[in-house]
Amino acid sequence: MTGVTAEQAWEVFEHADCLHDEFRVETALDAMAAGISRRLGHTHPILVCLMNGGMVPFGKLLTRLRFPLQVDYVHATRYGSRLKGGELEWIAGPFVPSAGRSVLLVDDILDEGTTLAAIEARYRSDGASDICKAVLVRKDRPRKVSIDVEFVGLDVPDRYVFGYGMDYKGWLRNAPGIYAVSSQHDQ
Repeated sequence: MTGVTAEQAWEVFEHADCLHDEFRVETALDAMAAGISRRLGHTHPILVCLMNGGMVPFGKLLTRLRFPLQVDYVHATRYGSRLKGGELEWIAGPFVPSAGRSVLLVDDILDEGTTLAAIEARYRSDGASDICKAVLVRKDRPRKVSIDVEFVGLDVPDRYVFGYGMDYKGWLRNAPGIYAVSSQHDQ
């Protein structure tokens, strides 16, 4: 499967660099929710969780939004348990019809942008009238595709990060902050 045991993942966690602690992440989520409310609160949007990484930021944002909305999810991945992206694999969704609707795609990280751009293209082809993107973390790196993200929580350097939904080889999505893998484990 992942080739990493729970003990090995814990060792990675213990040696990782904390880039953003829990307080800072929660504060960023508050700011994101305020911006989303201003932009989409009157549109009765569909909020779409991009699985699996988007699970935590999606849930954290959902309880902060005080307006009528519907939820949906899609599961498309380029990573699986790998550290580097491969071909896009569509696993599930979307399920709620989006034609003529405002849609907010919620993901954990903007890395290369390929997955998020492909999912946005799918919603455009399905006839969504307005598509916004929200990511908890934006990695400071060149992107393979040009993509604008309207709601960004935090920026991180171009390192492998985990926590708050982002994983390290299938583990550590539940880490209470945003952490960067130390150079001794970055492989």
